[in-house]
Amino acid sequence: MTFFNKDDIINAFHYRASTRSYDGNKKIPAEDFNYILELGRLSPSSVGSEPWQFLVLQNPDLRQKIKPYCWGIPTMETSSHIVVILAKKNARYDTPYFGEIMDRRGLQGEAREKAMEVYKKFQTEDAHIADNERTLFDWASKQTYIALANMMTGAAMIGVDSCPIEGFAYQEVNQILAEAGLFDPAEWGVSVMVTFGYRDKEIRQKARKDFDEVVKFIE
Repeated sequence: MTFFNKDDIINAFHYRASTRSYDGNKKIPAEDFNYILELGRLSPSSVGSEPWQFLVLQNPDLRQKIKPYCWGIPTMETSSHIVVILAKKNARYDTPYFGEIMDRRGLQGEAREKAMEVYKKFQTEDAHIADNERTLFDWASKQTYIALANMMTGAAMIGVDSCPIEGFAYQEVNQILAEAGLFDPAEWGVSVMVTFGYRDKEIRQKARKDFDEVVKFIE
């Protein structure tokens, strides 16, 4: 296992910035972009649920259709790649979806039953995730943000810029993409989007809180 120099990683974090102006003539090589997607796929998630799908939205017509509902962000046209991250709906402990999770983990018999009880308690008592469809979707969406962060950080480490997009009309964007046949709206919903590409100008570093403001050691 090869480990990385801490300074290089910190420098990548400093370099990363929400990029709202891309060089439209520069495209991310397929090998590099597949690496970014793989970082999303390999991301951790609560109880190994992996409640995500990644739609790589390269179709120019669809980009134009959703652009008016994204606060007019011009990156819809100039970014090299747009990824729409979907979150699983109704991912309850007692659904076939969770059965697939246990299948991936190789759980059978008594071990499977014990895992089911753990998932049930977690969703119904500990975190009240299973209270309703919204709480279930919000929980799944939280997991997608782990993948989102890993993709953006990993992109910065190879010199690829990115910008997360939360500012959009969720109902309209969901409708456009679902009507295009990209997902079943009964099973999935748009959680967040992110653009990738190469900045076309310098970005002023964002002012951040000091270390001591955000970190508290409890001994």
